[in-house]
Amino acid sequence: QVQLVESGGGLVQPGDSLRLSCAASLRTFSNYAMGWFRQAPGKEREFVATIGRRVDHTHYAASLKGRITISRENAKNTVYLQMNSLRPEDTAVYYCAADSQGLPTTRLTDYDHWGQGTQVTVSS
Repeated sequence: QVQLVESGGGLVQPGDSLRLSCAASLRTFSNYAMGWFRQAPGKEREFVATIGRRVDHTHYAASLKGRITISRENAKNTVYLQMNSLRPEDTAVYYCAADSQGLPTTRLTDYDHWGQGTQVTVSS
């Protein structure tokens, strides 16, 4: 059974940084594209970032570009999301997802597997 387990969320102040991690129990992790999405209360789940099989194939939500970086460490079956200069509007549950097609994609429906999410709260 495939499991994606997010960690690294928490309560932070505006301007702080966080690094989220997602550990995947995928035998061929390196073949998967990985994505991060987030869902704020009362809102739809939205795309944050994605990385393909190639680590230089990344794509970011336009509203977040410049403040976030997605990366992966295939030896550890882990994908990361570095978030800087956090704002209250970044408050959400952050989910990681895996896409067996291997190409970075912004579409939720392209992803085969999802984690349970980790809460990020930005508040003073």
